[in-house]
Amino acid sequence: MKNSVLFIIKKFASHLLRTLAICLFMAASPGFSQSTPTVKSTVDTTSIKIGEQIKFKVTVETDTLSRVVFPDGQTFSPLETVEALKTDSVKKNDRLTLQKTYALTQFDSGTYTLPSQMIEINGKHFFTDSLLINVANVAVDTTAQKMYDIKPIINIEKSRSIPWGLIFWILGILLVLGALLYWFVFRKKPLSEEEKVALLPPFDRAILGLKQLEKSKYLIQDDYKSYYSELTDIVRSYLEEEVQVSALESTTDQLIDKLEMMKDAGKLKLEHETIQQFKKVLQTSDLVKFAKSKPETSVAEADRKSVEQIVIKTKEAIPEPTEEELMQQEEYQEELQKKNYRKRIVLTSLAAVLLLLFTGAAAVGYYGFDYVKDTVLGHPTKKLLEGNWVQSDYGYPPVSVQTPEVLLRQTIKLPPESQASIKEMQAFAYRSKTGLFTVATTSILLSQPEEPDYAKSSEQILQNFENQGARNITTKQEEFTTLTGVKGVKLYGSGKFAVPESEELVEGNYVVLFFGGKGFQQNLILSWLADDPYADKIVDRILNSVEVKTTL
Repeated sequence: MKNSVLFIIKKFASHLLRTLAICLFMAASPGFSQSTPTVKSTVDTTSIKIGEQIKFKVTVETDTLSRVVFPDGQTFSPLETVEALKTDSVKKNDRLTLQKTYALTQFDSGTYTLPSQMIEINGKHFFTDSLLINVANVAVDTTAQKMYDIKPIINIEKSRSIPWGLIFWILGILLVLGALLYWFVFRKKPLSEEEKVALLPPFDRAILGLKQLEKSKYLIQDDYKSYYSELTDIVRSYLEEEVQVSALESTTDQLIDKLEMMKDAGKLKLEHETIQQFKKVLQTSDLVKFAKSKPETSVAEADRKSVEQIVIKTKEAIPEPTEEELMQQEEYQEELQKKNYRKRIVLTSLAAVLLLLFTGAAAVGYYGFDYVKDTVLGHPTKKLLEGNWVQSDYGYPPVSVQTPEVLLRQTIKLPPESQASIKEMQAFAYRSKTGLFTVATTSILLSQPEEPDYAKSSEQILQNFENQGARNITTKQEEFTTLTGVKGVKLYGSGKFAVPESEELVEGNYVVLFFGGKGFQQNLILSWLADDPYADKIVDRILNSVEVKTTL
């Protein structure tokens, strides 16, 4: 018996020592049993309908120094990645828990395998489990669902987006027209040699012509007729411009008689010998041109020198212009400058008018006459449509809507008959200063947790229209669904409405949306002029942006 007790004690001591050794080893190696990372994956469901989403969640537990890489991109095929949410992390002591969620979907029915995903931790690869996902068709009850004929083809309104191609063409044509206008009107054109000579004073031009005649080859070529013709033309042109005597159309005798008369009248102080010398040159020229006479070369050269002296003496013989003549010349130059300036103004104005006509015709051809007219003259709802829109929440429960202008809070005084059923009402509105365009929202908290009465609200709104002067109101009603699937009621129609700037009623349209739930109601009210294409687009954009909360 004693030996048995000793044996049991020894056995227990041995086991205790072994346990103590293990504990000491683990104490000496902290975190040993927890150093290995763990990877888990879950899905919120394995059965969805076409287009619905699966939440695939991957959880990694590791130490805080580990580097973890989650799957990225379309690695879940045949399922499609809709969104990869931001990684959540929780740190506890020296352990770190990372959680990554993916939104997956599939648009074809069938059974699909969600493949195993690789998670990289410190360069090592870990894999999630693969799963089977069932994607079911959306059942359609054809007996309850109404069937409709194929809708007819409708004309789509021309897009009003910026036509960059047309703009580039117009800019190119404008540049070409501007370049042509500059080149032919405003540019200082370089003068040709003939133009430079023509701008010289008559005396300098005559002397230059005689110098060029001296260098000519007429005498070498035995062309005396051309030589004398040019010689007399030079001196006759000079006399006509400088002395103001009709020399080009006069015969030799007529020209000499005119010079003699001007000498006798004191208008030309030429010596008699100079006039006679000039007469002799002219007579020689007449013989060469009409009698085919051929003088000696030395005679022809001498006649050129004589003409040069005649030009110089004539220049000296012309009396100095009087002060009155100088003023007349100055006035003439000023008038000439004004005439050139007016010519440039006319050409520039004509080019601008043609440019405007061309640009206007191109714009009318592309956009249409009404659109161009409204752009140039201005249209209140067109400015609203093309302005900076505002997305905001109004009231509580909030009505989220996008509008061309910020809605302003309105002061609402509840009538006594409504105070018992309505706990609180908040209203926001914008009304155009011109025209009928109005947008307003109301958020109503009911006194009792009951469903709102849309029929009663519709009657009240229509009654308000009539109280404000509206007549001949037509009404229609249908279900309305927001882009996120919230259902409401749409009341719409037309009528004749009163506007502040007109004593007569104008044709207009209206839309009222009703949303709500137990204890609350939300409304959106729109009214606008009929046959206003810009207002129609504004209303469509507002209706497509409406979002509401269905719970308090």
